Amino acid sequence: MAHLDAHVHVFAKASAEFPREVSPDMPGHAEATVEQLLGQMEKHGVEQAVLVQAGGAAIEHHAYLRRCLVEHPRRFLGIGLVPAGETAPAGHMDRLAGEGGIIGFRLFTLGGPADPLAPMDARTFATYPIWKRAAEKDYVIWLYPRAADAHLVPYLLEMFPQVRVVFNHLMVCPGEGSFSLDEKGRPRIEVPMPPQTRYSTLGLKIGRILANTRGLHPYENVCVHLSGQYAFSKEPWPYRDLAGWHASLHMVMRADRLMWASDFPWIAEDPGYGKLVGVVDELLPGLGQEERAWIMGGTARDFLRFPPSANG
Repeated sequence: MAHLDAHVHVFAKASAEFPREVSPDMPGHAEATVEQLLGQMEKHGVEQAVLVQAGGAAIEHHAYLRRCLVEHPRRFLGIGLVPAGETAPAGHMDRLAGEGGIIGFRLFTLGGPADPLAPMDARTFATYPIWKRAAEKDYVIWLYPRAADAHLVPYLLEMFPQVRVVFNHLMVCPGEGSFSLDEKGRPRIEVPMPPQTRYSTLGLKIGRILANTRGLHPYENVCVHLSGQYAFSKEPWPYRDLAGWHASLHMVMRADRLMWASDFPWIAEDPGYGKLVGVVDELLPGLGQEERAWIMGGTARDFLRFPPSANG
């Protein structure tokens, strides 16, 4: 089965045709084009991918992403962004999804009480309308929450068990002040590994293990990316200091709830796209053929409902 890359970014140089926000990691002259991505995918046996919006959350900032989805409808699905403080998120989401290709929306904050012992009502969370619309329209939530929001996740999952949720980048929840850029201009997240937020994200480990003994998945609607290793590891590729956390995620989630992703373009030069295609083999060397097939494409293909590939 051909591989599927479950989290990549593409963007054009900032222009009138493709406006976007600029930042130190995405200056206006920088580009990571869909043609560059396709070249790497074809070279390394990756047939499809999830394009995740970067460079702004306004409708116009999605222009390049939307063009890529229109031009390559059988190769890509897209994840959009919702502006912080958007007063009508449902309309924004529907407008982006309405032309096809965009299947979900990425969240970085959840907007609930900072005190984990405070009374919790998910209907009061700032992002509740986004989750509600996702439930109504079957949109996916692409989740990369702050550490300060980790304790809020279970309340939203309990309220919206029908919403498909994908935790980005090893289920790490970055803490305040943990983000910087490395010497190559790539995101760098300084967090202890395994992440301390593992105790509050889902109450996941004990619940999943107990469910596994009964042949059940307590959270059928939750998946986790095996991605972003370069940003968390204190070692060069193959990031062996993260092997223990990969093993824990595999034990708890099982292969059919794990998705490999490269996080292109940040890995294009170091360690290179081809090495990222092999990172799961390096960090989970005991995988059987069937489990590897799930992680390297089967999970994402089924969970995200990809169309048949161009070669399928």
